Amino acid sequence: MEHITLLLAIVIVTALVFDFTNGFHDTANAMATTISTGALKPKTAVAMSAVLNLVGAFLSVEVAKTISSGIVTEEGITPEVIFAALVGAILWNLLTWLIGLPSSSSHALMGGLIGATIASVGVSGVNGGTVVTKVLIPAIAAPLVAGLAAYLASRLTYRIGRNADPKATAKGYRAGQITSAGLVSLAHGTNDAQKTMGIITLALVAGGVLAPGSNPPMWVIMSAGIAIALGTYLGGWRIIRTMGKGLTDLQPQQGFAAQTSAASVILASSNLGFSLSTTHSCSGAVMGAGLGRKGGVVRWSTATRMFVAWGLTLPAAGLVAAGSEFVTKQGDWGVAAVAAFLIGSCVAIWFISRRQVVDHTNVNDVEAEAEPAGVVTTAMAAVTVPPTAAALAADDLKTTIPAPAGSSAEPVSPAAV
Repeated sequence: MEHITLLLAIVIVTALVFDFTNGFHDTANAMATTISTGALKPKTAVAMSAVLNLVGAFLSVEVAKTISSGIVTEEGITPEVIFAALVGAILWNLLTWLIGLPSSSSHALMGGLIGATIASVGVSGVNGGTVVTKVLIPAIAAPLVAGLAAYLASRLTYRIGRNADPKATAKGYRAGQITSAGLVSLAHGTNDAQKTMGIITLALVAGGVLAPGSNPPMWVIMSAGIAIALGTYLGGWRIIRTMGKGLTDLQPQQGFAAQTSAASVILASSNLGFSLSTTHSCSGAVMGAGLGRKGGVVRWSTATRMFVAWGLTLPAAGLVAAGSEFVTKQGDWGVAAVAAFLIGSCVAIWFISRRQVVDHTNVNDVEAEAEPAGVVTTAMAAVTVPPTAAALAADDLKTTIPAPAGSSAEPVSPAAV
């Protein structure tokens, strides 16, 4: 700790700020469905998630090692590069939070790191193979796997409970949903908290405090866990609203299936060292569970906006980080200018968010959007079972037999007699 310079201290504080934004940005991953189905009260849900995020931060360091020594080479990486990467990631997190879109904090961080590294030392500073195998492939596979698992699990739960009392099963599934939400929170701590640990460790290596290839020190693990837990407790209510009500309407059975599927995917990836997006996994699971109930729908207009944000995350955060790296290279005044820009942008976004406040008191107060009949809806309608001959005959009788003469479709009130 005695070798930490002022610049390195600024980088560490900025990394913890990112971790804090990661916490409230990704609270929806664990608790949106639990809150939307009424299984837990909003404040209780985020408090539970915060505690389990903190616990999860101590369970593994595999993802942290992927971030600190896998995506970019440690040679030539300076604290200024890491600071610029964090600026790009924080601003993208805040912008997507402002509009309520569940984009990936993980990809924002990695996009910022890649963009700043390329601006500093060139493309050679990025380990392309690691980016493809441990970032891009999991980014595509995670929502598909989680979505398919949630779809099948939802279908199975409805089939098993088709003859059971709906009220009795709803209570059981709510209890299961609380348990699975806790599992997602624990998994989130094992994956996302470690990304900040990896960034701080990379900064300590770049600053000469740690040897290359070192594991995160205990004080780094502790501080990263506390920062993400505090952010989680505040709750990213705008994104919780989108995940819980904006994508689809979930019943307790579907919420249980979605969260269990997402947690399984996240925990498996954490053990393998894949730096996947928990947002992608949980969003895919929510959509899969939404389609798993007969008559369930996904609001594809919201999903499309979300997919666009996913595609823009890496390049947008990378461009901001590259621009920030260009300024920080100019010296101390450049670092000060970027820091002032970051603080000013954060304050501006916060003031804009106050125009329409979303918090625990109104997070579920949202009306479903009227979805036009798109490709998916039209395709589903095309395979709908046609009406039976008996039903058609009954409709023909209703249309051909006239009403008795003198009858009225409207009932006659006693006052008119």
